[in-house]
Amino acid sequence: MNNFRARHSCTPNPGMVRRASAAASVLSVIFWIAFSTSAIYGQTRKSSAVADTEKTGGDVARGKYLVEDVAMCGQCHTPRDSSGNLDRNRWLQGAPMPWVPADGLGTNWPLRAPRIGGNPPASDADMVKLLTTGVWTTGKPLRFPMMPFRMNASDAKAVVAYLKSLTPQN
Repeated sequence: MNNFRARHSCTPNPGMVRRASAAASVLSVIFWIAFSTSAIYGQTRKSSAVADTEKTGGDVARGKYLVEDVAMCGQCHTPRDSSGNLDRNRWLQGAPMPWVPADGLGTNWPLRAPRIGGNPPASDADMVKLLTTGVWTTGKPLRFPMMPFRMNASDAKAVVAYLKSLTPQN
């Protein structure tokens, strides 16, 4: 029983403590180098991105990601073809709403989503205000199903930059 207690004791073996302490030190150095290096290189990239954003008013690539993969604006603002697929030739050019509320009435439900690609329906400042506060130029929130987004200003500017980068269609 004493041998069992000695081998399975809660008291650490001094040799194990030294090895664990040395391993922890090595890991801390590795993490420090990794984070310092990424911070240095990240700072350089960030400075370049900030300069690009200042020139264009927003990061178009980030805006594309937010529009297409996060907010999924195309689901309502893009017409569909005869098979029900999004018509990429008329991307974000406005479309009939693909669904209506369950009650079928939808007294405050829009029948059409506006064109937002190429030439958004409001000034850059108003579009940023909409995306950061959920409030339209009328001073009221947009009607559902439009989500009352609360983006930060840089994301909203990126979305507007992407929308303006698209070619408006007739």
